[in-house]
Order: sequence, then structure tokens, then C-alpha cells
Amino acid sequence: MQRIDAHVHFWEYNPVQNSWITDEMAVLKRDFLPADIQPLLETHAMDSCVLIQVNQSEKENDFFLRLASENSFIKGIVGWVDLTAANLSERLAVYQHSPKICGFRHILQNEADRTFMLRPDFKRGITALCKFDYTYDLLIYSDQLPHAAGLVKSFPNQPFIIDHLAKPAIREKEIAFWKRQLYNISRMDNVYCKLSGMVTESHWNNWSKEIFWPYIDAVVESFGVDRIVFGSDWPACLPAASYGEVIEIMEDYFSSFSILEQEKLFGGNAMTFYGL
Repeated sequence: MQRIDAHVHFWEYNPVQNSWITDEMAVLKRDFLPADIQPLLETHAMDSCVLIQVNQSEKENDFFLRLASENSFIKGIVGWVDLTAANLSERLAVYQHSPKICGFRHILQNEADRTFMLRPDFKRGITALCKFDYTYDLLIYSDQLPHAAGLVKSFPNQPFIIDHLAKPAIREKEIAFWKRQLYNISRMDNVYCKLSGMVTESHWNNWSKEIFWPYIDAVVESFGVDRIVFGSDWPACLPAASYGEVIEIMEDYFSSFSILEQEKLFGGNAMTFYGL
């Protein structure tokens, strides 16, 4: 079974395009490319990765496709298209010629309208994704989980995956609302959850592995071992933790699980979800 990191990013740093990188994230103010992560993957026995959207631009899809053509360890790409566009089906038909593109994502967490995902034009876009057999990554905050549940329920045949556990407020130790809403959405079996991004929701310079255990507990209790996927969120994790530290959190928590269950988390479920 391949070990897969199902959530990595690459970019050529641009202060305008990457304006979300603040001064306290100064470590991210440079290019991050395949050559930077390849030795980390090898050190931690990761065979491959899935490359995830950063910017809301189809130009980035082309950039990712070029990198994937040059680096065989990039097994899949989650890109971006305007799901509300009138010509969406035409654009998706073009991407059918690029088999490494397995799904798409929109930065829903930044939408002022927290119900953006329930707009009729957005839902028409999800209908198109389903027709073309593409996955959809839900990048949301915990306050959007009830709306995401409504979206998922409307499309029982569309594969969804929640990125970063829907970003619970780990820093504030808030768990009750998030846990309840996560359980509610997990009752629909077309949605997976990605165990990623936790370190950046904690106090960056003052965390211990144990503070994440209640959140991982809730994910495993809700989704079981067949619908959870590991992702490092590298390099976005770096202000809070190294690549090795992120993997160590997961390996420590799941050390008592069976080998088969660990293989599902660290690759098998990603292969199933993304069709790798």
C-alpha cells in the first residue's frame, strides 16, 4: 500500500497573489516546489502526494499540471474552476484530458456569505462536478459545517472531503459545537474528513501532541477508519510545526491501531476517495 500525503501545496511566492501570508508567517515568504518536499517524503517513507489548490485561478492548474508531469510522486491534483461560470461544463471537459486532476476546491472559508455554498449557481457547479466524476474539497470553518451538511445532503452521489477538520478553534479549546456538527455531517457516507491543518489552528509556539487528541477522537468516532485521510498541509504548517512533527502527531495517535487501519489513513483512503 502506498503512503500518500493527501494535502500539500506548491507556489512561486508573489506578495500580491500570496497576500494571505502575513509577517508572522515569514517562513512561507519564498518559493515552495517539488524539490523542497521530495526529501521530506523520502525521509518519512511517504511515496507520493496530492497537490491542493492555493489560488483561485485556472493558471495555477496549468502550473500544477506542469509540475506533475515533471515529478511522478505527484499522484493527483485538486485544482480550481469557477463553479458558478456559465461555461463550467466546457472547462471540465477540457480537464478530462488531464487525468491527474481528480477534483476541485473553492476557498469557501473566506466568503463573507457563509451560505455561499448553497447558492443555486454554486450548486449547479457541484452538479457538473458529479457528471464529470470529480471530487470536491470543502475548505470551511466550523461555523459553516451546518451549511456544508445541507450541501452534502443535496448531492448524495458527489464525493466530498472536509479539509482540516473544518478548522475547529483549537487555540480557544472550543470543541462542543464543532464536534456536534461534525458528527451530523458524517452521517452522510459521501463525505470524508481530512486529518490536516490542526497545528495552524493551535498556539503555534506552544502546543503538545495531546491537545489534538480530543479533536482526532471526534473525527475517528464520527467517520470511522474508512473515511479519514492524512494530509500534512505542508508548507502552510511550517509556522507551527515541521513536516516531521506533523507526521509524528498522526503516527503517535494511530500507533495502537491495526496495520490495516494505519494503511487506510496514510494512503488507502486517499486512493479510494481521489481515485488515484
